[in-house]
Amino acid sequence: MSVKEKTKKESSSSAENSEIHEIILYNDDINTFDHVIECLISICDHTPLQAEQCTLIVHYKGKCSVKSGTLFELKPRLKKLTAADLTAEII
Repeated sequence: MSVKEKTKKESSSSAENSEIHEIILYNDDINTFDHVIECLISICDHTPLQAEQCTLIVHYKGKCSVKSGTLFELKPRLKKLTAADLTAEII
């Protein structure tokens, strides 16, 4: 690998980590409002009011952005949300 290729790879990797992404939470017919609210509070650091509002948006609109940040920040949160049986993805 040439020096030019290595520099390009490193810069794209750092750009990926500094680019802002969002976790999108999707509605399902399985989880209760209380469970979703508790997850948003503990995993995404929402206030109780913010978690309740996001839960209502998800329920009525089908999805809601619940957290934004870099991939480095969001991947562990996404893993915890999906481990809690919530349907979510990073976009």
